Amino acid sequence: MTLSTLPLGPRAGNGVLELSQITDTHLFADRDGELLGVATWHSCRAVVDAMKEELAGCHAILATGDLSQDQSAESYRHFVGMMAELTPPVFWLPGNHDEAPLMQAELDAAGIGQAKHLLGEHWQVLLLDTQARGHTHGRLSDDQLALLDTAIDRYPNHHLLVAVHHQAVPVGCAWLDQHNLRNADELGARLARHRANRVVLCGHVHQGFDEVRGGIRYLASPSTCIQFKPLSDEFALDHTAPGWRQLSLYPDGRLSTRVWRLPPNAFVPDFSARGY
Repeated sequence: MTLSTLPLGPRAGNGVLELSQITDTHLFADRDGELLGVATWHSCRAVVDAMKEELAGCHAILATGDLSQDQSAESYRHFVGMMAELTPPVFWLPGNHDEAPLMQAELDAAGIGQAKHLLGEHWQVLLLDTQARGHTHGRLSDDQLALLDTAIDRYPNHHLLVAVHHQAVPVGCAWLDQHNLRNADELGARLARHRANRVVLCGHVHQGFDEVRGGIRYLASPSTCIQFKPLSDEFALDHTAPGWRQLSLYPDGRLSTRVWRLPPNAFVPDFSARGY
């Protein structure tokens, strides 16, 4: 596969690349459709409205999968409609719940870019597809790994943020970590040879996570709907509110980030649920 690169971010000023991440919207064709007691269109609507107040200077929004829950064209159109209200361009990945061909067709029709390699002055952002069709866990195909190799070889001095759907390291939830990125070791081996700073950003786990392992910083972010309870061996929902993540990528390789959330109790799930 060819690495198709889109220039992104400032070429002057302070050189800081500003990104926002939105993930795991789990939308339905029906705007009132619920996932474990949360009406996902309404919770996403609230997150998008809140994001509008915090997007000044943002260069791009990364949508990291599970945008649909029912794999309907209408669910993707709902996502497109809300993203159209935001000024920064949106770049996306499929998650395990998405119907990738339909997703691409609907987002293409709406003019949401297909670019998966974004090149700034000091950073590159690579969106890699971890969807393993028919499975909850993820896997990077040989083609996706080849794209990573190309990005590392072509831009060895650029700091690198890799966006994926599935978590590449355990987050401490036994039931979630069995649905991880199965060949995360191949990702890690490639990142280990990159000479600049490295960050892996994911969705999928419906919770905030921020750890450095082997010199690589791993981040996960809350969903716009239900949240999974951290450090829980069995399936459990959390009381924290829906949210999103903001990231500032500095020329020297530093990264500062913040998770934003809606007010407490804005969308309360069905805590009696034992799975989904």
